[in-house]
Amino acid sequence: MNWMAWTLPTGLFFAAIASALSFLIALELKKPTTLAKGWLPMATTRGDRFFVSLLGAAFIHLLWLGLTGWPVLYASGLAMLWLVVVMAKG
Repeated sequence: MNWMAWTLPTGLFFAAIASALSFLIALELKKPTTLAKGWLPMATTRGDRFFVSLLGAAFIHLLWLGLTGWPVLYASGLAMLWLVVVMAKG
């Protein structure tokens, strides 16, 4: 793995994504999801809402880094809030 500069934050990020996907797979096997219509403009499944929340988190972080000088930890908190809202109400 010398070709990629793995740092602790990078490793934790990928481990968190892998853990979340593993959890979603286990949840899907135990309780299959159905299409649900929330405030998003389309009917979505649990996986769709997770994907939308990941895209939103990426945009939140990019905008945060581009528009503010504040620590990125605040953007991560905002992204977690976005995840909770989208998964619960999306």
